[in-house]
Amino acid sequence: MDTLDLARWQFAITTVYHFIFVPITIGLSALVAGLQTAWVRTGKEQYLRATKFWGKLFLINFAMGVVTGIVQEFQFGMNWSAYSRFVGDVFGAPLAIEGLLAFFLESTFLGLWIFGWDRLPRRVHLATIWLAAIGTMLSAYFILAANSWMQHPVGYTINAARGRAELTDIGAVLTNSTALVTFPHTIAACFLTAGALLLAVSAWHLRRRHQAEVFRPGLRLGAWVVLVSGLAVLITGDLQARVMTEQQPMKMAAAEALYDTSRPASFSVFTIGSLDGREEVYSVRIPSLLSFMATADPQGEVEGINDLQQRYRSEYGEGDYVPYVPVTYWSFRLMIGFGGLAMAVALLALWSTRKGRLPGGRWLWVAAVSTVAMPLLANSFGWIFTEVGRQPWTVFGLFRTAESVSPSVATSQAALSVIVLTLLYGGLAVVELMLMLRYAKQGAPENVVPTDEDDPDRPLAFAY
Repeated sequence: MDTLDLARWQFAITTVYHFIFVPITIGLSALVAGLQTAWVRTGKEQYLRATKFWGKLFLINFAMGVVTGIVQEFQFGMNWSAYSRFVGDVFGAPLAIEGLLAFFLESTFLGLWIFGWDRLPRRVHLATIWLAAIGTMLSAYFILAANSWMQHPVGYTINAARGRAELTDIGAVLTNSTALVTFPHTIAACFLTAGALLLAVSAWHLRRRHQAEVFRPGLRLGAWVVLVSGLAVLITGDLQARVMTEQQPMKMAAAEALYDTSRPASFSVFTIGSLDGREEVYSVRIPSLLSFMATADPQGEVEGINDLQQRYRSEYGEGDYVPYVPVTYWSFRLMIGFGGLAMAVALLALWSTRKGRLPGGRWLWVAAVSTVAMPLLANSFGWIFTEVGRQPWTVFGLFRTAESVSPSVATSQAALSVIVLTLLYGGLAVVELMLMLRYAKQGAPENVVPTDEDDPDRPLAFAY
């Protein structure tokens, strides 16, 4: 393996690990805010206990997300300095806005929420968690706008003398059509992930008949969130696929292992290709479905890998413009499969707990607890598909991955960095798992009694 391969592996490890915490944080922040709102409006203690319980898990994931995000940003200057020099003027703008505006918003008001339980009036304290939740979503938007520029560059000009892209229209970058379809798809996936966490942890406690007054509503809330957000993921994913087909047709062709342009194009349910991913050996297909997914027309034309390779050669010069088809193809299907599986378990959990029931079958509880991993796997495979399918480009049509790596980083240095980072992240994973299990097993706090029951505008003082 050379420096480029090692740098790509390190970036993949860092990104996938970081994005374990991001969707949990974004989704849980809004759900915790919703639970606290329910308590403020109804005064029911079970909502307050749930807010405190899920709030702890939210804070653990928020802290881990910040730590892993810092490491990820350092990589741009360490392993990808050529890329940073080329895109820094454009790519850095939305990231700077994210850090100065969105992250400050969420971190400031999250601090007020953490330390303001017995110092702020009840409604003011509630406002802090909502502002923190809004901040997490704004952070996601600005970061996705930066990534979307890599997928579909707009609002820039190339300075040939300096050999870099320069920003000409920040509005075009922030309203990039790719970002506008990616953001709702990602936020829906975040709620799917957070809902699965509620479902899984609640199921673990209900299996032991522990604090059913808190965790039965938590299980049903999580299941409903998984179902609703899952449908939103499907709808927004369909819109995103059509934009992707227009902007990056090679990615769609690789996702479907479609080697020759077809009208209509069939959807591949299962395809076996050659080891290098260059040709199809056997496939099972649904006629016309891919045309409808990609163009909204059952008879629409979808370009194939071979034709696109020829077109890109004429546009960009000699080179291989085909991503690694097996990874692109299967990551796309695993993304959909794990998301759909989580929705199926959520539907089963709702049916099994209807009318106050608590089922006794062990298999249901095992399935419900395992749901926590399904959206995480779906998210990871989704990002793998997004980034691998764009290859050989870091910025589509402008800058190739092979040109982006730091020229001064030796292979031995890159290898050492990968080893150290993998060990570091392994240790962080152990710490995260231990903290999550510790607080999850404790259950909701029992003695959460506000002392201001007669005056909801007074600060809260809690006895633990």
